[in-house]
Amino acid sequence: MAAPAPDEVYRGVTRVFSVIILGFGLTIVAVTLANGGGVTSFGFLIGILFTALGAGRLYLSLRTTRD
Repeated sequence: MAAPAPDEVYRGVTRVFSVIILGFGLTIVAVTLANGGGVTSFGFLIGILFTALGAGRLYLSLRTTRD
């Protein structure tokens, strides 16, 4: 069994970390709202930022064409 190419490993790790960052963002939003924070609270805004960052990076990594 041959080892995967380094660029395939990089793509896989990028997708895993993107999902983790997305999960952190959703968790931050949920915890902020559960503790009484509103949509203008710092925790909510940071959570939305992490969620957008993770989703955007995941989208870009899935959109990349293979050579």
